[in-house]
Amino acid sequence: MPRGETVRLFLCEKPSQAKDIARVLGARKPSGGCYLGPELIVTWCIGHLIEAAPPQTYDERYRRWSIETLPIIPEVWRVKIKSATAAQFKTVKKLIGRASEVVIATDADREGEMIAREVLELCGFSGPVKRLWLSALNDASIAQALAALRPGDATLPLYHAALARSRADWLIGMNLTRLFTLLGQQAGLRGVLSVGRVQTPTLQLVVRRDREIAGFIPVPYWTIDVALTTETAAFLAQWTPGKAATDEAGRCLSAPMAQAAANRLREAALAQVVSVETERVREPPPLPFDLSTLQQVCSRRLKLDVQETLDLAQSLYENHKATTYPRTDSGYLPESMHAEVPEVLAALIATDASVRPLIDHLDPTQRSRAWDDAKLGAHHGIIPTTEPTVLSRMSEKERSLYRLIRAHYLAQFAPHHEYDRTVALLTCSGEPLTAHGKRICQIGWRGLIDPKEAAEEDNADAPRHQVLPALRSGTSCQVADVAVKTLNTRPPQFYTQGELIQAMKSIARWVSDPRLKQKLKETSGIGTEATRAGIIQGLIRRGYLIQKGQTLRASESACLLVDAVPEAIADPATTAIWEQALEQIAAGELSLEIFVEKQSAWVAKLVRSHASVPMQLNGFRARSQGNTL
Repeated sequence: MPRGETVRLFLCEKPSQAKDIARVLGARKPSGGCYLGPELIVTWCIGHLIEAAPPQTYDERYRRWSIETLPIIPEVWRVKIKSATAAQFKTVKKLIGRASEVVIATDADREGEMIAREVLELCGFSGPVKRLWLSALNDASIAQALAALRPGDATLPLYHAALARSRADWLIGMNLTRLFTLLGQQAGLRGVLSVGRVQTPTLQLVVRRDREIAGFIPVPYWTIDVALTTETAAFLAQWTPGKAATDEAGRCLSAPMAQAAANRLREAALAQVVSVETERVREPPPLPFDLSTLQQVCSRRLKLDVQETLDLAQSLYENHKATTYPRTDSGYLPESMHAEVPEVLAALIATDASVRPLIDHLDPTQRSRAWDDAKLGAHHGIIPTTEPTVLSRMSEKERSLYRLIRAHYLAQFAPHHEYDRTVALLTCSGEPLTAHGKRICQIGWRGLIDPKEAAEEDNADAPRHQVLPALRSGTSCQVADVAVKTLNTRPPQFYTQGELIQAMKSIARWVSDPRLKQKLKETSGIGTEATRAGIIQGLIRRGYLIQKGQTLRASESACLLVDAVPEAIADPATTAIWEQALEQIAAGELSLEIFVEKQSAWVAKLVRSHASVPMQLNGFRARSQGNTL
């Protein structure tokens, strides 16, 4: 390509992404780290080519860890080229020098924005910038996005948000990891205590749950099942205890009360129906998957860890072009995408002919609640693409994931799941009884998604899912049997990876302050869809979390760390508020400079207030504790 010629450079995140975009653009000539086409070049970054510089870059005295040198607050932030990918950076820098215009074609999120912008900034590029915003890597989606390039200014705030996240992580990680490691050494602890803006609050969720389980004292309670019969059928009713001896959940805590009630019930021959209420319940289909929900479902049903689910979803998107962008926090779809439904359904049949009979019974014109522009985030839900894929090229786990995503999409065109929910109130020897009934009227979308899981759920709560006979006020039922059960309250369950992802996402549930809960809402959380799996895996690698079967447990060092750091650092609500601030930066509502200035002042205050306070190990055995960040 001659010097001085107008050159549009497409800057991608990964080689495979660049190959797909280059193919659609007609840039078919590979040439040392790029593809060449008519007046255009497509190249890639291999993830982040640049990283934040370590403390010793600012001052050699920071090479040695010392409380006296803390806090470390850069006045002018520095970066360094990653040594592992220095060769590709050199190639990209050379190509940027030839570009008259750059199109950012990295992943459509704030980290993708940072990957490209940090390179352009370091290389001093001052020309026009545009943004390719992709939700799928199949040819049709790429061509559609190429025809609708966004102005570079529209997504620049995403870079500022990512930069703010990076600098906040650096400030907390570098300062507080050094501080508490050094305080630990003074108390006789060897090794590094790794403190992170997101990892430490995540750790506290697990520590708190483990301690709740360890300190749980079971409380006995009593229930009474009464078997009743009519002329046509038998059913179960449950005794409803009075409030005098019940807990908040309505469980009877008095054995004498339960036994006395059981004796009265056994002496009776009949129970009489006081009232019957039946309600028709119409359950709409669940939304298409966002990443967190997909990780939770795969953890529960496929026994996959959260990182493996993300990797598989990324492969379906990137390698097979079978599904859309996976790192999304929204299950909603653009209303305009409803026009693509026939294409998607045709692609599903071309991929797997066995779904044709199923699709033939669906209503593709049906518009479920999933299509809603008002509830969209930066990305829409994970759905199949408009182009066929080849199932035989997928691994077994990829196929399982693909079928889950496909089922949630097809469910949007299935009828609602409908059932009649009946509550019958009875009296027997003056004792109140309640019978619950459930009758499926239309299986609807549940037949597509989880018929097996629904059956297991029904079996687990049989009394509430029984089909009651025809009852009306005044109906008399014979008492066939009275069974008293002695049960115990149960502790909460240990976190699985999927459940921890949900806890990280829905952090407002664990916040007691009503004003803070309202501020966080249900949309804020710890980390992002793209980072939560990596945070959990990092805690496992460092030995802070221990995998036991499908559950996670906090290690002894995790408990020490959570107890040692300031409450604000370990409090998940603090991190959730920071994430909200990052969202404000991404929306152009808060400046990068103000955010970093406040973070710097806050970290400096924490260092000053804790630097002279001895760490209490509380009997912890002094030994090596993992690695640094």
